[in-house]
Amino acid sequence: MTTGRGIRLRDVAREAGVHIATASRALNPRTRDRVHPRTAAKVDEAAARLGYEVNLAARTLRTQRSEMVGVLIPDISRPLYPPMMRGIVDVLEQHGYSALLLATDEDEQRERRLVASLRARGVDGFILATAHLRHPLLADAATLGVPTVTLNRTATDASVSSVAPDNEAGMADVATHLVALGHRHIAHVAGPTDTSTGQARAAGLHQALGRLGVTIEPVVDVATDTYSIAEGVRATRRLLMSGAPFTAIVTGNDLLALGALDVLRENRIDCPGQVSVTGFNDLPMMDRVTPALTTVRVPQYEMGRTAARLLVAQLLGEGGEDEASAGPVAVEVRHEVLPVELIVRESTGRPPTNGARRPSGRGRVRAATG
Repeated sequence: MTTGRGIRLRDVAREAGVHIATASRALNPRTRDRVHPRTAAKVDEAAARLGYEVNLAARTLRTQRSEMVGVLIPDISRPLYPPMMRGIVDVLEQHGYSALLLATDEDEQRERRLVASLRARGVDGFILATAHLRHPLLADAATLGVPTVTLNRTATDASVSSVAPDNEAGMADVATHLVALGHRHIAHVAGPTDTSTGQARAAGLHQALGRLGVTIEPVVDVATDTYSIAEGVRATRRLLMSGAPFTAIVTGNDLLALGALDVLRENRIDCPGQVSVTGFNDLPMMDRVTPALTTVRVPQYEMGRTAARLLVAQLLGEGGEDEASAGPVAVEVRHEVLPVELIVRESTGRPPTNGARRPSGRGRVRAATG
């Protein structure tokens, strides 16, 4: 493996006084942990003295691996995803992999084209960040042709590993919190029903309230088409126009909650004095909105790290890379569900002393955008 300066790996091994295989493992982030730290440091020092640089192109030809991972997310502008991406990159870099980040815009045909393009480039694996229940690419994991992990979706219906937050437990905590405050008339602005998060959070809320003896009336149980501020506005406007009584609104995520707060503010309905509001995810700045939002904190960064660790385990195998076969060792498919935490802030409080009010849609509702 010659560099531009003519220094070979065997020269580094000779300089460091180690076997060439040891030098190779020490200079490869994916195998460095198999070498004693002092030995690895000696190899680093020898490589630096000689001006040796790893020839990645030659390594790719030899191992038949690109050391690249395709990461597909629905929308790069959504604040939920950057912490996850940071977690993915941090883990992949530790193991010598680079992430190719692409946005699908939730377009199935675009996603297929992107996956085909990445496969043609020889990516070693995929991390697919999607909550949608219908995911044709996962219907037959073999069509991907490489190790795959889904992020923010429990893929129990596919033969791939997955990482998701504990949506049911989060909504159970919300229900317990509101009922403990005295709320009995609760409205629901649910997430999209075609997403695993939307279904799991709605089920978790209804089940928990049922155990607590509270029922959400159908007229104040509104589903949305997307997780957006605009959909939160539309759904909350519908709640107000229904005339049904409620003292709290539970929303499927923080963006929907922001839309709900927007409508309440425009209609001069005090939050939390008259109506409490909760979100889900604890996106950045949720403690800076007015009122600060009570929400469920999802470990976004750790979800990204966990997805990357699961993928690396598939790429290297549970016991490391199978050097005899020059390929990954098959590992068990795993579905990781990470714990969440209820963060209580200013948007929830005790219900009005005069009981549930019947809010009316007075005033002009501002058309928010998400």
